[in-house]
Amino acid sequence: MIRTARRTRRALQAAGAGAAALLALSACSSSGDSSATTSDSSASASSADEPSGAVTVFAAASLKESFTALGENFEKAHPGTKVTFSFGGSDSLAASITGGAPADVFASASPKTMKIVTEAGDAVGPPATFVRNQLEIATLPGNPDRIGSLADLTKSGLKVVLCDKTVPCGAAAQKALDAGSLTLEPVSYEQDVKSALTKVELKEADAAVVYRTDVRAADGKVAGVEFPESADAVNEYPIVRLKGADNADAADAFIALVRSPEGQKVLTGAGFLKP
Repeated sequence: MIRTARRTRRALQAAGAGAAALLALSACSSSGDSSATTSDSSASASSADEPSGAVTVFAAASLKESFTALGENFEKAHPGTKVTFSFGGSDSLAASITGGAPADVFASASPKTMKIVTEAGDAVGPPATFVRNQLEIATLPGNPDRIGSLADLTKSGLKVVLCDKTVPCGAAAQKALDAGSLTLEPVSYEQDVKSALTKVELKEADAAVVYRTDVRAADGKVAGVEFPESADAVNEYPIVRLKGADNADAADAFIALVRSPEGQKVLTGAGFLKP
């Protein structure tokens, strides 16, 4: 009887030890699964934060060279993204946006044209000024007409081109002319600053009032002449994400790049002024 009782007690102890070992093993396994799940969850969240897909940017014509470079940088930094640009006169772009044209980001050459979009309720949050730009006179290479001031553009027989007054560069040119109490009758009004510059590049005009960034981008095809009245007509450039953007994450990421030190380096290198 005593031996039987001892055997029974030993069996129960062994069973208890085995159960404890199984519980410990189960706990370890459960802990490992939890860590793996947490790790997988973190990786998934990190992947979700990374912008991907296409983003459409409507931007003022004067931003063409610098934004194209920034778009390439953005695509390299975020594999799987594609930036598509539509460059033009800010007023035309604003009208397209309020008319329902699909876009994710709008970068305007003036607060006035940006206001068209914000007042229509097509912007998300307040626009942010990211650069400023100043006017310059573009002349034929070598400046054969010896243009040295804004007043020289009023000389008889000189063919001068301006941006339309509804376009930011045209409104700024008019402001500069008013500051100098000058009256100028151009041979044509162009719908964006690049069109005005092209008239000089093709020698269809002797001079045009454009932004200094456009003179620099022309890479020697025109000469630039600074004039003091331009200080009274410096344009601020605002940028904003658009309401109903198809790719809000990528839109926000592109805007962040434009405003970042890297973006500012590209923009100031193109001749833009800091905000």
